Amino acid sequence: MSSSKLTLVAPATGIVTLLSDVPDPVFAGGTLGEGIALDPLETTLHAPCDGEVVQCAKTRHALSLRSEQGVEVLLHLGLDTVELQGRGIDLLVEVGQRVKAGDPLCRFDPELLAEQASSLITPLVVTDDAGWRLRLEAGATGERVERGEALMSLTPDETSVETTTEHTGPWHERRVTLALEAGLHARPAARVRAIVKRHDAEMRLEHGGAEARGDSVSALMNLGLAEGDEVVLRARGDEAEAVLAAAAELLTTPEGVEPPNAAAPDAAVSAPVAEGEIAGLVASPGLAIGPLVAVSLPLPAVPHDGRGAAVEREALRAALERVGRSLESAREQAERQGQRAEADIFEAHLAWLDDPGLLEAAMARIEAGRSAGQAWREALDDEAEQLRATGNALLAGRVADLRDLQRHVMAEFAEAGSAPLPDVPEGAILVADDLSPSQFVDLVERAPAGLCLKGGGTTSHVAILARARGIPCLVAMGEALEGVVGECAVLDAHEGRLEPAPDEARLSTIRDALRRDAERREAERAEAFEPAITRDGREVEVAANIGDSGEARLAAESGADGVGLMRSEFLFLGRPSAPDEAEQCHEYQTSLTALGGKPVIIRTLDIGADKQLPYLRLPEVPNPALGVRGVRLWHDQAALLDTQLRALLGVAPLDALRIMVPMVSEVAELAWVRERLEAVVSELGVAERPRLGAMVEVPSAALCAASLAEQADFLSIGTNDLTQYTLAMDREDPRLAARADVLHPGVLRLIQATIEGAAGRCPVGVCGAAAGDPLAASLLVAMGVDELSVEPARVAAVKAMIRRLDAASLARELPDLLAMPDAASVRRRLAEHHESAFETTTITPERIPS
Repeated sequence: MSSSKLTLVAPATGIVTLLSDVPDPVFAGGTLGEGIALDPLETTLHAPCDGEVVQCAKTRHALSLRSEQGVEVLLHLGLDTVELQGRGIDLLVEVGQRVKAGDPLCRFDPELLAEQASSLITPLVVTDDAGWRLRLEAGATGERVERGEALMSLTPDETSVETTTEHTGPWHERRVTLALEAGLHARPAARVRAIVKRHDAEMRLEHGGAEARGDSVSALMNLGLAEGDEVVLRARGDEAEAVLAAAAELLTTPEGVEPPNAAAPDAAVSAPVAEGEIAGLVASPGLAIGPLVAVSLPLPAVPHDGRGAAVEREALRAALERVGRSLESAREQAERQGQRAEADIFEAHLAWLDDPGLLEAAMARIEAGRSAGQAWREALDDEAEQLRATGNALLAGRVADLRDLQRHVMAEFAEAGSAPLPDVPEGAILVADDLSPSQFVDLVERAPAGLCLKGGGTTSHVAILARARGIPCLVAMGEALEGVVGECAVLDAHEGRLEPAPDEARLSTIRDALRRDAERREAERAEAFEPAITRDGREVEVAANIGDSGEARLAAESGADGVGLMRSEFLFLGRPSAPDEAEQCHEYQTSLTALGGKPVIIRTLDIGADKQLPYLRLPEVPNPALGVRGVRLWHDQAALLDTQLRALLGVAPLDALRIMVPMVSEVAELAWVRERLEAVVSELGVAERPRLGAMVEVPSAALCAASLAEQADFLSIGTNDLTQYTLAMDREDPRLAARADVLHPGVLRLIQATIEGAAGRCPVGVCGAAAGDPLAASLLVAMGVDELSVEPARVAAVKAMIRRLDAASLARELPDLLAMPDAASVRRRLAEHHESAFETTTITPERIPS
């Protein structure tokens, strides 16, 4: 390997984007390697360094260079451009050609790509950085760079020791036929390499006399494999059979088309901003008008010197325990309230808190004479600096979380007079360097209109929280945000820009848009208590999903027709023992009372998979989602079920109560619960019996809906789990979130089977996230569901959508929709239907994770 430094320059004038912010999990997760990305503002890509062209995709959307130092660099024009099959792209080089930095590599039609590809963002990735240290040289994310400016440098890593495991033994072989519609392009090639790296084996792919190592992305792409090609997989080593099986499964499984993910915002500015405006990355879309208010959040003041090592060591341990209890309590509360994003963040902070390396670093400083608070500050300062120095954008993006933990612990030692959070006016657009998640949560209580951050990224925890709360937010705005002022600024978090001094015409336009949105919401709220009847005369109940009796009151105030799902597990979480019968009964009764006689569906305890109880630990299994959860738990914990049934039977009026059983896979399970219910009814001498229903969350329940409906008084489709189990995609895996779409035709066919099976026997509702997705909800109504259950804040909007819907008209399109190849096609078709069918209001095809 040459010892010289390698600099990669911008292949075009454009807007810089961190690789971790690219809306594609393979690039963002570093599966292909480290690098950077560019949103090009030119129509030609040029060589980022001197080197040899070693790979050109048949579809012309990607090519690789090998530098004089032996480093391979992948240039990938846009995202999902492989689907274009080369249309709109002209290659100007060929494999084996030597080029100089700045030489043209390919030309492209920006209008065609912008219309037919998911994004023009162009990643520049070092596909094999072994022995090299990478450093980003570009300016702040979101800033413009000129063609030829330095983007990234690589220097030899003198500390790196390159080791190659020699695999011996016989070669094992498999022949497969490639089922990847777009061939073996960058994304599947990266996944093949990841498979090889996870196994103790060497693998090669052979086709047409050519051979490629399984751990080389460029070599794999150079095979030029297309759908239908026969490939020979050969492997040797201790895990040869395992690597062959995993690779064969990948190569013989069609990729499918990932649906658009509205929950993941655009990762770059869509166009250059005008003079006087400041660009940023869209972390949470929306519009806002308000004064710009700079927010400075200093760390708590703590004593510098300690009172002796023994005293300070004990003080630090005690503080860490207190902060740990506080974080655990906050995590449990967030989980009870259904704030999954916030719960995950608190869990990540708990993991940092338990890091022995951080504790050792702090203790070493205590031995050197520092106080506990100062020692913790210095230890986390060093850790934050190390994260930044890695050059890994994903790790650097977690510095805000580390700062949050630093602040939490230092607050335990804060001296009198430490500055509290600043007092900011309501309706302001807040400007800050960066925010930790807890600072964000505190500032949100001041009702800001929007948020602008110098740092951060679109995948940061603050970005997630801003989207969850609907607060417009731009991140990675850089030093251009320093000292910015504005008495009446416009934050356009659709287009990715802050306008500190808009003219009156612009202000008038934004105010009109905001007024129309507010008027729409107000009109919806005014009619929230009216029934939801479609234009063709079908009445649909709109109920609320709740977690506790407090949310039951919100549901009643929102105009909900009842409660479609009360998650009883909230009462069992965050405590050392299960609640007794009296405590449960009180909470259930409070919820029924709040709804004033409207139906309330309470789901029996649903524990397992992603939810566990400290006093009811289940055995660890390879796949908890397929283990003992829901109704399956009751056979081993019948006493726990009987206690809950007694508590439920203690409420009044019983004719308003509905009991729902989760994770039913066959009618025998529901029949067993009914037997237990009848036994408790006899034991208590209760005259009335509440209705008993089942959740349809697994394919077997949907396919056997007719027999299930003979035993059930109602069915409720849990679209979150039904989608997960139908598509075999873990709902907790962020890499699959965009593809786990309830509008996949396979999921829709199971929903249709449920509705048809229950017809004439019992009503069918939907209590999953799909009920709140405008496009999915309208289709569910057209398919024939009797009830939609959504979060209380969505009740008014969903009722308004139903009143605008001609369900019969949409139902006529159902055969065509079910015959479509994927969820993305269904979403496009539904969006087109709504745009033409609704005269005054169109439903944006939002992407709400299922």
